Amino acid sequence: MQSTSCLFCKIIARTIPSAVIRETDDILVIRDISPKAPTHYLIIPKHHVESISSLTEDELPLATKAVAMARDLASELPTKSFNLIANNGAAAGQSVFHLHFHFLAGKNLYEHGLAL
Repeated sequence: MQSTSCLFCKIIARTIPSAVIRETDDILVIRDISPKAPTHYLIIPKHHVESISSLTEDELPLATKAVAMARDLASELPTKSFNLIANNGAAAGQSVFHLHFHFLAGKNLYEHGLAL
C-alpha cells in the first residue's frame, strides 16, 4: 500500500529522485538530503505505515527488516558504530508521516550532550 500524497511513497515509486543506497523487496535506503552526520541514511519500509505507533501486528516484520538493514549497513562501517533514530509523531520531530529510521554514523551525537 502506498499513499499518493506521501513524499516517501513518491520516492519509493521513483516519481521523486533520490540517492538510493540499498534496496530490497521491502526496504529502501536513501541518503538524507540534509545530513546530520557524515553518514546519514533513511531506512524506509516500502509499505506505507504512518509511524511506529500505527504499526499493526501484521506490519511489525517491517520494523524488524528495517533494523536488520541497519545491522547490514553497519557491517560496512570501519567502526561498526551508528545511531538509529525513529521519530514518532509531530511532537517528537516526525515531519514525514511514513515510518522511517535515521541511520547516522561517523559522529558521536552525545559528545556534548545529544546534538544533531
